[in-house]
Amino acid sequence: MIDSFLNLDIEDSRWSSAVSQIEKVSEEVKNAVFAYVAEHTESEVLHAGLPIIVNVCLSNDERVHALNKEFRGMDKPTNVLSFANVDFEGFAQERDLYQEIELGDIIIAFETMLKEADIEGISLHDHYCHLLAHGLLHLLGFDHQTDEEAEYMEGFEIEILQSLGIANPYKED
Repeated sequence: MIDSFLNLDIEDSRWSSAVSQIEKVSEEVKNAVFAYVAEHTESEVLHAGLPIIVNVCLSNDERVHALNKEFRGMDKPTNVLSFANVDFEGFAQERDLYQEIELGDIIIAFETMLKEADIEGISLHDHYCHLLAHGLLHLLGFDHQTDEEAEYMEGFEIEILQSLGIANPYKED
C-alpha cells in the first residue's frame, strides 16, 4: 500500500450528514485510486516510495464559483476543482529534493454535487466517490481535454469505482 495521507477539510457542515462516514469513504477512494493507478501505469509519483499528501476541501457552490472564476475564467460553479502541485515532467530530475509529495488540492461543491446526483438518480455517496476519484486522477496528471484523454480517464474512473462497488457513472440507460 502506498504511504499516503488525506487532509479533509469539511468547510460546509451539510457534508457530514450527506455522506455517511465521509472520512472513511474518502480514505477508501484515495487508496483505490492510488492502488489502481500504481498498478496500471508507471506513475513516477506513486512509485517514488515517498509519503503522498492530498488536501480535500468539501465546500459549497459559492466558494467553488469564486475559485472557478479566478483560476479558470468560468463565471459559474462546477462540481470539482483540482489544483496539482507536482510538475510531472520535471519530477524525475527533482525526485531527490522531496521528502514527501504534496500532490495537490481538491475542492468539491456541495450544491452542484447534490443537483447532479438528483438528475442522474444516483446516491450522494456514489457521486461523491466519483467526484473525488475524478479529482485525484487530475492530481495524478490525467486530463480530458481531448476525446482520447477523456476515454482513457473515464476508463480508469469506471474500474476504480467498480472496485468500490459503485456502478459505471458513464453508462447510458
